[in-house]
Amino acid sequence: MQLRFLGAVRTTTGSMHLLSVNGARVLLDCGLFQGKRKEAFERNRSLPFDASGIHAVVLSHAHIDHSGNLPTLHRRGFRGPVYATPATADLCDIMLRDSAYLQMRDVEFVNKRRKRQGKNPFEPLYELQDVEALLEQFEPAAYGEARRVAEGVSITFHDAGHILGSALTDIHVQENGSTHRLLFTGDLGRPHMPILRDPVIVRGAETLITESTYGNRVHPSETDVSAKLAGVVNEVCEARSKLIIPAFSVGRTQQLLYYLDLLHGARRICPLPVYVDSPLSTRATAVHERHAECFDRETLARLRGGNSPFAFPALHFVTDVEDSKALNTTPGPMVIISASGMCEGGRIVHHLHKNIEDPSNIVLFVGYQAENTLGRYLVEGHKTVRIFGEEHNVRAQVAKINALSAHADRNELLSYYRAMQDSLRRAFVVHGEMANAEALAASMRDQGIPNVTIPEVGQTFTP
Repeated sequence: MQLRFLGAVRTTTGSMHLLSVNGARVLLDCGLFQGKRKEAFERNRSLPFDASGIHAVVLSHAHIDHSGNLPTLHRRGFRGPVYATPATADLCDIMLRDSAYLQMRDVEFVNKRRKRQGKNPFEPLYELQDVEALLEQFEPAAYGEARRVAEGVSITFHDAGHILGSALTDIHVQENGSTHRLLFTGDLGRPHMPILRDPVIVRGAETLITESTYGNRVHPSETDVSAKLAGVVNEVCEARSKLIIPAFSVGRTQQLLYYLDLLHGARRICPLPVYVDSPLSTRATAVHERHAECFDRETLARLRGGNSPFAFPALHFVTDVEDSKALNTTPGPMVIISASGMCEGGRIVHHLHKNIEDPSNIVLFVGYQAENTLGRYLVEGHKTVRIFGEEHNVRAQVAKINALSAHADRNELLSYYRAMQDSLRRAFVVHGEMANAEALAASMRDQGIPNVTIPEVGQTFTP
């Protein structure tokens, strides 16, 4: 048995790890690398293996940095099954179609410039037909249901509590008369967060592959969320301006709606309109309503009582392009929630383009911003940023609410490991910037977990 680490290694995007056992090759995640355009384009296009030689994919969840390069895998010759939870399969149906559209639009933009420069045009990373063919390869597996995915390899998904359908993957390997258990966290969620059930503690694993996104940070208390969100909403109410929130279509958008519904109901904010300006977010919210098996008891009770947090009176879903454009000329106060969460594409970029120079507006970040993204530049306090190739002065206020993160923080990660560590013999720390990964690895060693490694890209290990 061998583990080869190929993506989300010493960074947070492009999750991809290859398990080779009994002559079979099982890929854990196949995510898009996100960052500087040229580097991302080359890394996503150049798979570090023969795609036709992959026997199966095991997908932790639907976020694009974990699932977004699956259509490229199909385009390069992969024809095996993709194992995922039913909710993840449904989310991928909408998210990968949206990703294909963005790939096509991005290439069109780049090729206009290349044509002017006399250069050959690029092909898109993948197209809608690749997505549609890939979706036929999905094999949904419910939480707690053991599935044989290759010779001597079976998996069982358990709720990770990160986004709808996210899974911890318990991998059982039988090879040469011996057995071994690995646990792949994907992205690990947090206990006691709204909407989703808490992460399941999986015991008995000997090898752990864990994320480390917030490996050196502790999130503020959840009680801070309502107060801070109410504060910025009421500030734009008084200024009659706009609160612009970049948010991932899956997970973060629905969390925001949950809190805004509570604040509206408690009359802690003025009755301003809330616009979800993203066709993908609209479809993703509809998928949420179909998968009650992922919800916690409080959310289920609200839904059964006819009080959906995804349908309060002030909420408006915007799908038409002209209606989206009209928001930029409509006076406030208003809240605009739009994708993508790191401001690297989608309608949020247009809203920033039109509103970033107005000092009465507020741009609120509620999630992690990867290196070299527009969102990261804004969070870091850059006074000028480039949007659509133009320099913009950042005059709008930039605010953050870290307590909404769907990633476990350092203490939550260590608490999870503590509950399962009696059996652990080895751990690999991935999916985190180097400072975060190093801090978490040091804390894990201090906690008594043996043989903790931060792999490099392309490194292979025998657990």
